[in-house]
Amino acid sequence: MKMKRHNPTHSAAFSLILLFALPLFAQEGDTLSAQSFSFGADSTHTELSKALADSAYSAGDYATAVDLYERLLTEGESAALHYNLGNAYYKEEDMAHAILNYERALRLDPSNKDIRFNLDLARSKTIDRVSEKMEIFFVRWFHDFANMLPINTWAWVAIVTFLLFICSLAVFIFGRKRGVKKLFFIFACLFLVLSMCANGIGFSQKKRLTVRDTAIVMDPSVVVRSTPSATGTELFVLHEGRKVTIKDNAMTAWKEIELEDGNVGWIEAKSLEVI
Repeated sequence: MKMKRHNPTHSAAFSLILLFALPLFAQEGDTLSAQSFSFGADSTHTELSKALADSAYSAGDYATAVDLYERLLTEGESAALHYNLGNAYYKEEDMAHAILNYERALRLDPSNKDIRFNLDLARSKTIDRVSEKMEIFFVRWFHDFANMLPINTWAWVAIVTFLLFICSLAVFIFGRKRGVKKLFFIFACLFLVLSMCANGIGFSQKKRLTVRDTAIVMDPSVVVRSTPSATGTELFVLHEGRKVTIKDNAMTAWKEIELEDGNVGWIEAKSLEVI
């Protein structure tokens, strides 16, 4: 009986498929867990509490609304809750907490224009003026494109396009007609590039959700010093609502921060709230 010969090209191709598949499915597991913002098991109680909070806000009882929204957020995060809480704090004229919650809402839903508008409005009422870093146009386009879909959707796009890559590659390897093989080789390359791009966007969004290295100044005013000590040289003063980047998070009582213009210094951790 004639035995079929082993084709090393086929083995190499499927080894390549497995090589790309492993990080892809690992990301899907990570991104799903990173995006799991639930309200807890008692959804009826949660909806009732949110309805009460919304009613309190509509009635102008902003202090009660703040309290109820804060309680809801202990059960699970969502952009809508942070946004509503930011609005309640804004009405209470607590701009530091309003900005903090708008920033947290924007971290979860970066494409939401209402959140961004209200954030800019709250910033306009603070003492310090924040000038955002100017991005190169293609970097800005990439961020706008990435924010069009949530992280879970990008994970599914990566999986679907990768499966299409496998199917196209299989047709290219096992197909008999030269024209068909050439066409599906092009398809395979296209789907592989799309899968890798979706994968990259997913990792980028996951980093935005998990790496929390920015904070808001919560005190009316705070002195930034040259060393992590109350006796350090005074460098400059920041006021409530100012956004900073945490450079050194190793110490408990002090944090090294950086501003948009590159100025750095040390600030007491109790004066900051991480976004």
